[in-house]
Amino acid sequence: MPHNKINILCTRPVNHDFIQRASIAGINLEVVSFIETEPIQSIEVQQEIEQVLSQTATVIFTSGNAVEAVAAEMEGQLPEWEIFCLGNTTSELVGKYFGVTSIAGVANNASELAEVIADSSSANEVIFFCGDQRRPELPAQLQQKGIEVEEIIVYETVPIPKKLKTTYDAVLFFSPSSVKSFFKLNSAGEKTFFFAIGNTTATEIKRYTRNKVLVSEEPSKESVVEMAIEYFS
Repeated sequence: MPHNKINILCTRPVNHDFIQRASIAGINLEVVSFIETEPIQSIEVQQEIEQVLSQTATVIFTSGNAVEAVAAEMEGQLPEWEIFCLGNTTSELVGKYFGVTSIAGVANNASELAEVIADSSSANEVIFFCGDQRRPELPAQLQQKGIEVEEIIVYETVPIPKKLKTTYDAVLFFSPSSVKSFFKLNSAGEKTFFFAIGNTTATEIKRYTRNKVLVSEEPSKESVVEMAIEYFS
């Protein structure tokens, strides 16, 4: 156990239980968000969502924000969808709003999800509900396999960069967007460790620093925080 309290910055809100657990382990876990997500509330997007809700379709979600943006337009109707999604929070929200039986396949990252869709679905066209900062890998891989992808952008990511005065022993990141926003006004401390939710986020971190980057084995917020607490305990 270190004599001096370890300072960890978490760039996404986290359950207070983790903050308490960190404190017991001699760790000060501070939460500062560097991005906000907002559903796109235009008539055009609303109409696109409503049209797909009335269809039998194969649908993709890689973000809980996209799930909630679409669910807000459902108005009690349960669409006949075959849904493929990322695991953890995203799949939990899909099960909550669309029913667990609607989930046809789950994967840990976009590349794996493309393989699952190609192997498990007979669809030659899919609807991808996503944000304005979505990564290109999933649509590109599906199109290479002859599957057409219709993208409907249902939320946008807004950077909220902040200049920090504290030097942290570790910083936890959960998306490339938050990495970009953080490094707009901040630099890596000489001995700061970085923890990433996945390889895509880790790659973005490495654009700004040569410091050590650790990647969570599971793509969930809880797994990243757990890993950081265990590392410094």
